[in-house]
Amino acid sequence: MRFLDALKVSIRSVSANRLRSGLTALGIVIGVSSVIVLMAIGQGVQKGVIERLQGLGTNLIFINPGAFEETSTGRRGGPGSGLTLTVSDAEAIENVEIPGVIGVVSQIDLNAQAIAGSFNEGVEIVATDDMYSTVRGLNIDEGRFITQGDVDKKALNIVLGNRVSEKLFPDGSPLGKIVRISIGPGGYISFNFRVVGTILLEGSSGVLSHDDKVFIPVSTLQARIRFIRNPTGETNVTQISIQTSDDTDQENVKLITEELLKARHSVSEPDFVIQSQEDLISAEKEVAATLSILLGSIAGISLAVGGIGVMNIMLVSVTERTREIGIRRAVGARSRDIVRQFVSEALALCLLGGLIGILLGVGLSIFVDGKNIADMDVITVIQPWSIGIAFLVSGGVGLLSGIYPAFRASKLDPIVALRTE
Repeated sequence: MRFLDALKVSIRSVSANRLRSGLTALGIVIGVSSVIVLMAIGQGVQKGVIERLQGLGTNLIFINPGAFEETSTGRRGGPGSGLTLTVSDAEAIENVEIPGVIGVVSQIDLNAQAIAGSFNEGVEIVATDDMYSTVRGLNIDEGRFITQGDVDKKALNIVLGNRVSEKLFPDGSPLGKIVRISIGPGGYISFNFRVVGTILLEGSSGVLSHDDKVFIPVSTLQARIRFIRNPTGETNVTQISIQTSDDTDQENVKLITEELLKARHSVSEPDFVIQSQEDLISAEKEVAATLSILLGSIAGISLAVGGIGVMNIMLVSVTERTREIGIRRAVGARSRDIVRQFVSEALALCLLGGLIGILLGVGLSIFVDGKNIADMDVITVIQPWSIGIAFLVSGGVGLLSGIYPAFRASKLDPIVALRTE
């Protein structure tokens, strides 16, 4: 039997039992569409995280405090919980003039409540200086950013992230308006700030976004809040950011900075963590790749279940068509012709289900892209290779699920088959 003839027979057989064929192919449809959708979500997560990291600025190196550790009890906090970095550390890095370093800025992060009239919003304060907008690549929407004059005067000026601005001042420009910032339990520390600028909307969310933050001069915070100072009187900072030029060897910068800070802190092992922007991106890519594999594996289970369903139906089909098989063998059909016939039917079912699954998966991926689901903005990226893999796997499932029933059919004794009612 030629392949074309086997294909025609397979199509007639599938068409003769439309409902059963459709239900059988449904498992393949769900499996293939799940592979495409889940892989698209996994790739979308990777794209979103990388874009947010790249949006932090360019050619950056981040220094964060190490973990808090209490030697008397052995109690240890999470990464970044220590108080090991100070404003003077950032000044020392800048004064050393490391080759390739074009900007150094420190920041103090505090959670607070921002109040404007009848509107209030939970925000993260970033106390910093005029270099922050340059190093971190911020774009001003209205007004200006913090200036060196604000830092020198310890001015009560504030710059709002775009989302904060929209929440506190939904009816107009916030420039020149007063925002009350309350810090600590019950807001026992409060100050009135005048809005001097807003940041252009970045559109991302989470700790990497500037949309939900407000910016004030670091000297303003130093002069008014004592608990940000350590026992030696120095001001602790949450992070130090270093910007390098395009052709700089960042590993060398990290090494020099590490040795400098270890000497300043009088420690043999770093009590801080230094990571470049590329380090963070590489780590996130690995996490996203693992997530994609996990999601693909979950979807692959659906395909495997669909394949079992196809095999089950093909075994039922062999039993139902025992007499037909006997007649074919009696008129000269060889064992390989019988194998080709049933494998072709299984392939037809799976490839048809695969095509429908591809259309459904691509359609769903496009539909959910950009949608807010469970308070999360879903991003999907459809990769052509994921479609190719899904289609090839559906064909492989058809081949594997059809081989055993076809082999079983080919081994039927023609005489016994003809006697079967």
